[in-house]
Amino acid sequence: MSGATSLDHVGLGTQDGAGLWAAYERLGFRLTPVARQSGRRAPGAPVEMLATGNRCAMLREGYLELLAILEPERFDNGLAGFLGRYAGMHIVAFGIADAEAELARLRRAGLEIPGVAHLERPVDAPDGPRARFSRLPLPDAPEGRLQLIQHHTPELLWQERWMEHPNRAVALESVVLAAPEPAATAAALSRLTGHPLEPDPVGGYALPLPRGRVRILPPEALGEVLPGVVAPALPFLAGFTVRTEDGNAAVRRLLAGLPLREAPEGLMVPPELAGGAALVFRP
Repeated sequence: MSGATSLDHVGLGTQDGAGLWAAYERLGFRLTPVARQSGRRAPGAPVEMLATGNRCAMLREGYLELLAILEPERFDNGLAGFLGRYAGMHIVAFGIADAEAELARLRRAGLEIPGVAHLERPVDAPDGPRARFSRLPLPDAPEGRLQLIQHHTPELLWQERWMEHPNRAVALESVVLAAPEPAATAAALSRLTGHPLEPDPVGGYALPLPRGRVRILPPEALGEVLPGVVAPALPFLAGFTVRTEDGNAAVRRLLAGLPLREAPEGLMVPPELAGGAALVFRP
């Protein structure tokens, strides 16, 4: 099947890795060890150590990437520029089966993509096994790093020891994006993923995938979906939804005392407590 198969992961960026990682542990996620990233500045360039490192919350379906600039003097692959707009969610990645085939599809659709970008990082020790990925970014996307990703070593990432979370989270289900021109943003995402759009009930568009969806909304509709959330800049990757396996019982117990909000899809952690993006736990 061509086109994106899933909502693979979302990524939150920060200059303060320790603070972001601690915040997500407080929210009940078990995180992977810190992993430094390596990659190429351009197709065919040598692999080099990047400025960034991450920890991830691996779910049974999808995952959350918590990305930080650890060595600012190195190449940061654009993250500092994103953080200049706001700290929060700047990455949405869609799973694919064959990066080279998708590159050909996107070029046929008229997108000027120089080639497949290859990245790798250690899994749990600098000298241990390395996870490998191939990605295809949407060129010059003002929304952030919107990309297709192929995992070459999924067994190294989705390990049982990292998928049991105290908050009982099991699946990444959706992303909410506020855009000043929802039609243009939605069309670009439809082109990238290879899937058609639908009207969203609150306005704007929905992009359903075989697993997961993206909602592309006008700014004035954001509060209907994520109560109290205001965009610091536009476009804005405003929030995401994670499903739990116990009807949110563990979330309500673990996060008792935090100023959570009831949202249409579940229990919402406000952006200031979740690294700059609203996090909705759906029962």
